[in-house]
Amino acid sequence: MDDLLWIGPALLAGIGAARLGLPPMVGYLLCGFVLNFSGVYDDDRLRMIGDLGVTLLLFTIGLKLDLRSLLRPVIWAGTTLHTAIVVAVFGTFLYWLSLAGIQAFAGIDIGKAMLIGFALSFSSTVFAVKTLEDKGEYRTKYGKTAIGDLIIQDVFALVFLAASSGKLPSAWALGLLLLIPMRYVLMQLMNRAGHSGELQILYGIALAYGGYALFDAVDVKGDLGALIIGAMMAAHPLAGEVSKRLLGFKDLLLVGFFLSIGMSGELSVSAMMVAVLLTALVVFKVVLFIVLFTRFKLRARTATLSSLTLANYSEFGLIVGAIAVSNAWLSEDWLVTIALALTLTIIIAAPVNMRAVRLYKRMRPSIRKFETEDLLPEDEPPDLGDAKIAVIGMGPLGEGVYDQLAPDYGDALVGVDADPDVVAHHGAEGR
Repeated sequence: MDDLLWIGPALLAGIGAARLGLPPMVGYLLCGFVLNFSGVYDDDRLRMIGDLGVTLLLFTIGLKLDLRSLLRPVIWAGTTLHTAIVVAVFGTFLYWLSLAGIQAFAGIDIGKAMLIGFALSFSSTVFAVKTLEDKGEYRTKYGKTAIGDLIIQDVFALVFLAASSGKLPSAWALGLLLLIPMRYVLMQLMNRAGHSGELQILYGIALAYGGYALFDAVDVKGDLGALIIGAMMAAHPLAGEVSKRLLGFKDLLLVGFFLSIGMSGELSVSAMMVAVLLTALVVFKVVLFIVLFTRFKLRARTATLSSLTLANYSEFGLIVGAIAVSNAWLSEDWLVTIALALTLTIIIAAPVNMRAVRLYKRMRPSIRKFETEDLLPEDEPPDLGDAKIAVIGMGPLGEGVYDQLAPDYGDALVGVDADPDVVAHHGAEGR
């Protein structure tokens, strides 16, 4: 019965946020603050549930990891530069505020300021993926760019997670290299699970938490193990299916994480004021993304839509903040402040992303000034030649319309789709 004390309020808060056009996670965060204020629930169990959710989140990210896409300079170099600049600028700014004698920033030395800047350098993977899926633009050029950027950010976070334990891995950690030949066995076991829903769920959970336990046993951060095991299985044809099967479990467990963040400290006027300031700094992150993406020869449109998808703070920033608090590097007030800033940025980013194309059209004359003369070949505007009719969206319906028109219009007809796999399929069919 005790669980009803958080499941019921979380459900109502999530529904309320969804009715306002916001991601349910915003409702969960706010609900955590309410539960903390009421004092009716002990957050120890929620923290445990949240930890399980984070592990499953990292495993499913690993299942989607396409290492080839991460090798493009716009992804790995652009993200690295963005992170370094944000950490330096945000950290320096916060340190100056502490030197100015502002009470809310008292005791923030340069090291703590840079740590806060690092936590704020991430963008929300959960928000971006959900937004792209809702808009049906997960496989667009800008969607892939945003997701690639988030994966590199996640790698940075995992390096921090691995180093944050404060102790060296044991000598037995070398035995983790045996996972390389074991990959074949794990792949074969996934084949045996086949398309059975319950077997895929059981196997995915076993891999995620088994990887966590294995790495943790040799004094390596368990979360890193979950991601690595997931990445090892990413090439399997059933990896995407397993990820979808685990989606509901992951989302449910992450509710505990978001609630526990809201319950991690006392809400104060000072925390709210600092959170509002941090929210305003997101504008710098967005502008910097646009500048860097266009420097790497993306079109202004692609750069802008990708940057708006990343216009928020991240649940990984909360994880970094939680670790910093547990190691006494930061006070609990800062974790609450980062949680509030995350909530505010998502509240703002949700409606902005629903109107992203319209916003770009308004800003296009100014933003196109950042474009380079030579664009990436894969981001060049399509040449439709002498086509007079375009079928936009070549799914089953678009394919039927195309085939119906093809005998009469021939070369004057062209199909357009954002998914490269769909384009390749129809190209092979002669369309």
